[in-house]
Amino acid sequence: MSATIIDGRQIAAQMREEIKAETEKLIREHGVTPGLVTILVGENPASVSYVTAKQKASKELGFYSVQDSRPADISEADLLALVDGYNKDPRIHGILVQLPLPKHIDENKVLYAMDPDKDVDGFHPVNVGRLMIGEAKFLPCTPAGIQQLLIRSGTAIEGAEVVVVGRSNIVGKPIANILLQKKEGANATVTVCHTRTRDIASHTRRADILIVAAGFPNAVTGDMVKKGAVVIDVGVNRVGEKPSSTVPGKMVPILKGDVDFDAVRERASAITPVPGGVGPMTITMLMFNTLKSAKGAAGVD
Repeated sequence: MSATIIDGRQIAAQMREEIKAETEKLIREHGVTPGLVTILVGENPASVSYVTAKQKASKELGFYSVQDSRPADISEADLLALVDGYNKDPRIHGILVQLPLPKHIDENKVLYAMDPDKDVDGFHPVNVGRLMIGEAKFLPCTPAGIQQLLIRSGTAIEGAEVVVVGRSNIVGKPIANILLQKKEGANATVTVCHTRTRDIASHTRRADILIVAAGFPNAVTGDMVKKGAVVIDVGVNRVGEKPSSTVPGKMVPILKGDVDFDAVRERASAITPVPGGVGPMTITMLMFNTLKSAKGAAGVD
């Protein structure tokens, strides 16, 4: 029997309704509107698309939204000053600087300049440290989205054997740390595999929960998955183009995950699709973190 599809779009929509209701309550009872600024340097098409989607979601939820676009030749000093200004702005509870930045700007300097209590991406070293010791204020958005997909799909996490393929700072390392914490929605035994792991398949075949963020298509094939496993495919790879089903004459990208979906689906008990799995959760968790920051500023649990 084919695996159940874990629908990221549906779960994200459910969470956004919850966030919207909490936002309205925060405004009504405490007079605080969650504020999010997205800072875009240059006009990279992918970055423009990402920032547009984040701003759209923010406005739909009733947030105070600021899109601050700056030219690609902005100096590093001016960008740092801009971030500092938002650090001090009480209307702003979340700051997101869209990456990548132009080569003349040190991304780490910009990240470290951000107030950790407004770092709703969860990448500041202070927030990474908080996660490590089990006192996270903001979980990084994609890993946090993965955890919510598991929880809300009814996956048993406590005591489960989790294998993560990939050790990036954005997904692999944080999701491993999130799921091994002594907390609800975690308490798993976690193995992290990477490019120097010997015989990755020997690890992935043990997994009750397999999270794949390898960075290339078909990194995990059907024979690498234990029957009945829950598989979370984080990858998004452009593998070609096809005619649009809605706009005549337009070509749209063909997207594929890091998992051989058709083969793995026949062995897994549940699996995320690409697109429509992990992707919709990332922006949703950014909104969740911004609301959490605003509630903290208002002294609300």
